[in-house]
Amino acid sequence: MDKNGLIINLDNVSFNYPGRGRVLDQVNLSFYAGNRMGLMGANGSGKTTLFHIIMGLLKPSSGRIEVFGRPVREEKDFRTVRQRIGLLFQDSDDQLFCPTVLEDVAFGPLNLGKSQDEAKRIALGTLEALGLAGFEERITYKLSGGEKRLVSLATVLAMKPEVLLLDEPSTGLDDATEKRLIDILKDLEISYILVSHNMEFLVETTDYIQCITNGVISMDDECIPHTHVHTHRHGRLSHQHSRT
Repeated sequence: MDKNGLIINLDNVSFNYPGRGRVLDQVNLSFYAGNRMGLMGANGSGKTTLFHIIMGLLKPSSGRIEVFGRPVREEKDFRTVRQRIGLLFQDSDDQLFCPTVLEDVAFGPLNLGKSQDEAKRIALGTLEALGLAGFEERITYKLSGGEKRLVSLATVLAMKPEVLLLDEPSTGLDDATEKRLIDILKDLEISYILVSHNMEFLVETTDYIQCITNGVISMDDECIPHTHVHTHRHGRLSHQHSRT
């Protein structure tokens, strides 16, 4: 990490899918330690693509990427990135592939070189911290959608990441599970970027929100749906607001 706490720096990053044209158009993004950033955008706007580029799962068409103060270009560079940044996939079934919950959560620590006993200890501690104690022997594919979402988060947190990239973590959750997830995220002492269509969820879990529109990231109030409360002496009469 550089001396200013800059974790992720994207400089004029573009990406094209064959047959779809440009998805990201000279994106610039600076993300610092301690930030909790929300990211909104329409379906297909490039939010997931952006995460995959940061993790080295996709290669940009052009531009420069720096993570923890170092340029990252080749696969060997991104191996280190993946050890320090955790990605929660949009689809839990892309994250969970072992027969049991314990095996899924212990997989990351084992992959980082932990012993079987240490990986199990880490996995059990992570599950307990997320309120999932007793899930160890549950069959992963039999979990509910909300349970899969929380177990997926456990698989990421078990690797002790310094940063999280969370792709639509609240999708498909009932109100109780969403509230539980909000409480979990608020308690985490980890910087993260959180993609969501749920404005209320973003307001609860992030410090600021940016938008991705036409392949560009911006802090544009007009692209963020919001409500405001105010009173007028003649409030029942029709009136307009002008932007200043």
